[in-house]
Amino acid sequence: MALENDTQAPDFELINQFGQSVQLSQFRGEKSVALVFFPLAFSGICSGELCELRDNLSLFADSGVELIGISVDSRHTLRAWGEQEGYDFSLLADFWPHGGVAKEYGVFLDEKGFANRATFLIDPSGIIRASFITAPGEARSLAAYRAALEELQPTPVI
Repeated sequence: MALENDTQAPDFELINQFGQSVQLSQFRGEKSVALVFFPLAFSGICSGELCELRDNLSLFADSGVELIGISVDSRHTLRAWGEQEGYDFSLLADFWPHGGVAKEYGVFLDEKGFANRATFLIDPSGIIRASFITAPGEARSLAAYRAALEELQPTPVI
């Protein structure tokens, strides 16, 4: 079962497509994070989804949100895919232990061996403020990201 909103996001450390270590807690107190779990690089739906995010990076930048993709692919696969598609955001390899971070977030599909399409928006204090998961084979919409990003905005005090 996927983690629920208003709970602490588990910290993790993974390697990105360039071999650099990325730790979720490095963003604490600094900025919000959008964790985008996807099944596999070079697959049609995943490519379409991440290309749409690539084409709308300003949506995240304008909200002060770090966009991070995560899959069970190796960092070498993610680098080749990221370069081919022109992704200008981190792609993290949840390669070993296989799907370990996806399992912590409750979105690993044991019967398939990869993560479901799941997105978690985490505020600067490390709390999951919005999340959404689509049915297998169904792409996430940009509208769902917009709605989730609105959940991160502080409520104005009157």
